[in-house]
Amino acid sequence: MENFWAGVLWATEIWLYLIVCLIMIPAMFGFSLGISETYMNILVQTLEWATLNIQKANAEEESAKASASNGLIQREHGSMEKELGELRRSRPKPPVGGDFTLSDCFYFTRRGIESIVDDEVTQRFTSEELVSWNLLTRTHNDFQYISLKLTLVYGLGIFVRYCILAPLRITLAGIGLTWLVIGTSAVGFLPNCRVKFWLSEWVHVMCYRICARGLSATIRYHNKENRPKKGGICVANHTSPIDIVILCNDGCYAMVGQVHGGLMGIVQRAMVRSCPHVWFERSEMKDRTCVNNTSVMMFKKGSFEIGATIYPVAIKYDPKFGDAFWNSSKYSMVSYLLRMMTSWALVCNVWYLPAMHQQEGEDAVHFANRVKSAIAHQGGLVDLQWDGGLKRAKVKDTFKEQQQKKYSSMVVGDDSSSNSD
Repeated sequence: MENFWAGVLWATEIWLYLIVCLIMIPAMFGFSLGISETYMNILVQTLEWATLNIQKANAEEESAKASASNGLIQREHGSMEKELGELRRSRPKPPVGGDFTLSDCFYFTRRGIESIVDDEVTQRFTSEELVSWNLLTRTHNDFQYISLKLTLVYGLGIFVRYCILAPLRITLAGIGLTWLVIGTSAVGFLPNCRVKFWLSEWVHVMCYRICARGLSATIRYHNKENRPKKGGICVANHTSPIDIVILCNDGCYAMVGQVHGGLMGIVQRAMVRSCPHVWFERSEMKDRTCVNNTSVMMFKKGSFEIGATIYPVAIKYDPKFGDAFWNSSKYSMVSYLLRMMTSWALVCNVWYLPAMHQQEGEDAVHFANRVKSAIAHQGGLVDLQWDGGLKRAKVKDTFKEQQQKKYSSMVVGDDSSSNSD
């Protein structure tokens, strides 16, 4: 029995020694020994081979999925005036004032059915389904037997992800978070000076790089000359809490976020001792709105009201290697992290956009929308006008009234509408 425990201790020492020498030390100083690159090359070739086999086995099904990948229904993206005008084309307009035709009901009926079947808000809070399966059961609910080779590769992938990668990633994440708590707590005891701020940045970046290796993260940063500078506000699209790890691999940020309990609370309390992070209580703990990897939703206007320089950042994850979206209504933080650690990898692109300033006469809402549009355009994301709070709240009455006034001006006429006001 003693020999058994001695063997376990020896294996653990070798395991930790390899992790420290081959992964942690290179991560701390921002370089790689090529292990991650080799793994990614093998993974890409394997997924490409699997895709070809699936397409050969069922070409018609794959074609149908590709044609329906952009949504359940085909939408008309014209304005209310344009679409109602098409319906009224066969009926001449009265010479004075507005008009009403019964055909207008078809427009509102179609819009209502579209919102029920495939609204633009709800689908942004669910994981996107891939056109081509990436050998993860969670991204292909209708999996069926295709070939013996593909089944064997799928089984081998389960063994690699759960028996090799998961223990390695959990170890790295545990070490990274432990060092983050210890390092930031120790730095917090120093007096405010340049040395403290330098050590705080070094500890944060070092630990986040270790945590990124714990997710097999491959991050490509573009336009580094536009990286956020001190004194400004960095604004980015929000897909998951891992966004912090992605950004902090390339620099240290003072973050603003929600207070958490448990393990995250311990980490937050330690971090704030060495860096001026701001953690606040929200009125509802469930008010956490991450948007999936397809779109950008409305930003809160508070950051755009103070006249600060805004540094937009676009983050786009590659869903082929794993779904980075955190559905907080379905998964806890721990469950989500375990899902990420049992995925193939985390691959993303980060674009630093040029700094943006509020223009003369521009209010905070329009400024926020201009920044949002720039991020969506750069990241290849859908630019939506909706607030992420609609995930759990109703549409505001002001928006309904705006649509009602627009239609009433068409029916009653602009002149009559203005006189009645």
